[in-house]
Amino acid sequence: MDKIVILSGAGLSAESGLGTFRDVGGLWSEYDLEDVATPQGFARDPALVHGFYNARRANCRAAKPNAAHAALARLAKAGGPDVLLVTQNIDDLLERAGAPGVVHMHGELMRGLCAACGHRWDAPPEMASDDPCPACSAQATRPDVVWFGEYPYHLDQIADALAQCDLFVSIGTSGSVYPAAGFFAEAAVHGARTLEINLDPSDNSGRFDEARMGPAGDIVPRWVNEVLAARA
Repeated sequence: MDKIVILSGAGLSAESGLGTFRDVGGLWSEYDLEDVATPQGFARDPALVHGFYNARRANCRAAKPNAAHAALARLAKAGGPDVLLVTQNIDDLLERAGAPGVVHMHGELMRGLCAACGHRWDAPPEMASDDPCPACSAQATRPDVVWFGEYPYHLDQIADALAQCDLFVSIGTSGSVYPAAGFFAEAAVHGARTLEINLDPSDNSGRFDEARMGPAGDIVPRWVNEVLAARA
């Protein structure tokens, strides 16, 4: 049975109404990323950053998983330990679609993190800079997300999976943000086949073994059906 590593990006959740960095008129376009998505921005104005993520959390709670989320959840449950879902997204739509064991390399919007002691907990709808940590009571609450300039989570686990997989699939990613942009090459070095599924070609699209272009909600379910039929 093939071992599959699937990397998903913002394009997976776009059809659920959660915008990408590049969307014109979306939530991101109203803010300077240096102000709301860096440790320095948080140090300058934690209230602004919390307000931004409170708005993102509300948007996420109102969103629903789309057909692509549901298809990946179906594949992960059918494939068991041979399918690893890695996501750059901080939303919880894969989990709400029923996907088990999702690896969030950029953290989780619905979780809080104490910058003082490292404790994590389920975030309330709104967080504030003076919220005490449930574990140590320090007023050092921040969203449990990876900002620009910070080290992504779970890279050792991901590297191990890339070295062992037979197929690497990139869904809805730009191919411009490292280290995730290099995952396809890392998998290929170890002999994996590579597939890109995207609305438009990524920066690395020509280097994949295969590329399928179109909305994730259309392409991903069809691809999952093919995989499950081949495994039957």
